[in-house]
Amino acid sequence: MEPIIGIDLGTTNSEVAFIFDGVVDVISENDKGIVPSCVGLNQAGNVIVGLEAFNQALAAPEKTILSVKRLMGTAQQIKLGDSVFSPQEISAFILKALKERAEKKLKKPVSKAVITVPAYFTDAQRQATREAGEIAGLQVIRIINEPTAASLAYESSNPETRRILVFDLGGGTFDVSIVKIEKGVVEVLSSTGDNHLGGDDFDWKIVERLAQEIQAEHDMDVRKDVTIMARLKRSAEKAKIELSAAPFSVIEEDHIAKKDGRDIHLSFELSRIEFEAMIETDLSRTMESVTKAMKDAAVLPSAIEKIILVGGSTRIPMVSDMLEKKIGHLPHSEIDPDLCVAVGAGMQAAREMGMKGSGVLIDVTPYTFGTSAVGEINGQPTETKFIPLIRRNTKLPARKSEVFETMYDNQKAVNVQVCQGEAPDALDNILLGNYLFNLTDAPAGSPIVLNFDLDLNGILKIKAIEKTSGKEINAVIENAMSRFSDQDLVDTQNRINGIWSGKDNETIDGDFEIIDSADQLPSKYEELINRAMAKISEAPEDDRDEMINIIEDIRDAATGKRWEDADASCAELDDILFYIG
Repeated sequence: MEPIIGIDLGTTNSEVAFIFDGVVDVISENDKGIVPSCVGLNQAGNVIVGLEAFNQALAAPEKTILSVKRLMGTAQQIKLGDSVFSPQEISAFILKALKERAEKKLKKPVSKAVITVPAYFTDAQRQATREAGEIAGLQVIRIINEPTAASLAYESSNPETRRILVFDLGGGTFDVSIVKIEKGVVEVLSSTGDNHLGGDDFDWKIVERLAQEIQAEHDMDVRKDVTIMARLKRSAEKAKIELSAAPFSVIEEDHIAKKDGRDIHLSFELSRIEFEAMIETDLSRTMESVTKAMKDAAVLPSAIEKIILVGGSTRIPMVSDMLEKKIGHLPHSEIDPDLCVAVGAGMQAAREMGMKGSGVLIDVTPYTFGTSAVGEINGQPTETKFIPLIRRNTKLPARKSEVFETMYDNQKAVNVQVCQGEAPDALDNILLGNYLFNLTDAPAGSPIVLNFDLDLNGILKIKAIEKTSGKEINAVIENAMSRFSDQDLVDTQNRINGIWSGKDNETIDGDFEIIDSADQLPSKYEELINRAMAKISEAPEDDRDEMINIIEDIRDAATGKRWEDADASCAELDDILFYIG
């Protein structure tokens, strides 16, 4: 059986897990399961990953990158020495290190993986994660949300739990999810969070306090010195960890700088009270997310039976205190917060291999996907009203269709915008794709059916159909957001593999095509579809949605020459037409 590994690709640390004799375990090397998510170039110009790169960060910050996960899905380029990399390429180095660790343990090649992402990762960030896996030589079988993975890990040892709150506060991202576990089924009821909130932000607040101390005592601003800031960042992280168990932490950095030929030393005592005051606003935001997640899941605090803590930053005592005050009982910490996501990824990987012991996974989308159309917002006419198709917290995979109409006679084209967000004005949401659909000369009010299909990995497929002509457009958002064509991917893989072995991006439009499907349909199907389209505006909403789906099924079956399926769908459509008169 070909092995499938589970990977937690974290902001600060990453891990890889696999199922051994029915038990999922995090794969260790030199007694360390955690790999710092850090990449660098050493003096010889070779790539180094993990602890070696982390240790180099102080001496050569210009050749080292940490927290690249926060840049996933952006076009930002990362400079390491004289070389420039994309966020996907940096993440690919981390994934290659984890892949090799697994291969060494399993003593066989590994080419497939399940990778976790924050629940609130956007479509672009998820696609960038998939690309990183491909560059690393891994076929990404499944992308699952980190809180979902943690729930899978928890469910394996605590099957009696029914409703749990997963509070995931890592190095760079924050998620909170309400999860229901029943008869082996793990169902995410709601998810919300912040892609730019985590332990790194807490570290930098300590760094700023230390910089202020140096400036006040020595009249010297060190903020523009990358080496000094790297040292302060390391000291800040250490102090943050110490303050989880102690009321004070003494931060000492000898020879931190020079001024007028003399050495400057730093000695500063940070109290837990002062640290908590620094981050209180941030932690209050996480509690607001907890409230939102419970509201979305329609559960009261009394219905939450367990709280799972995920991510190293949940070790901050103030987190537990706030959750206890809000929910009414203390969180549980029997599962290592740093490892439970990797264990859950390993469980999902085992399930993908057909092995027993993993729960059934039901995931949800944390975002609403929709389009822009003419309408009203607060009683005012607008051309950019956001029309939701797949709403947030919808179970995946999800498919939804909606009917729109042309505005005037002989309209030549329509602009199909695909947006992600919750705002009533599409301009306030994230534009994922913009597709021009050339129309035939149809009269005003001619229907156009827009279909959204969101898969388990959060990849969105779009189909728009002009019903009078049968013309279609098809688009895949993963390609629209990708900076890698097939050839780009091959070139990047070769480049990364060359660097990895010690030897020495452009935006791609979506998969976009026009299909004249009317010519492909036998006349009996086309006649029935035309009758249905003439009645669709009169049909109740539920029947209308079903009619649209059946029409698409007929076209799909006819295109694939599955005539029995097409005839069966025609019979269903004919029945609906009979009942609506």
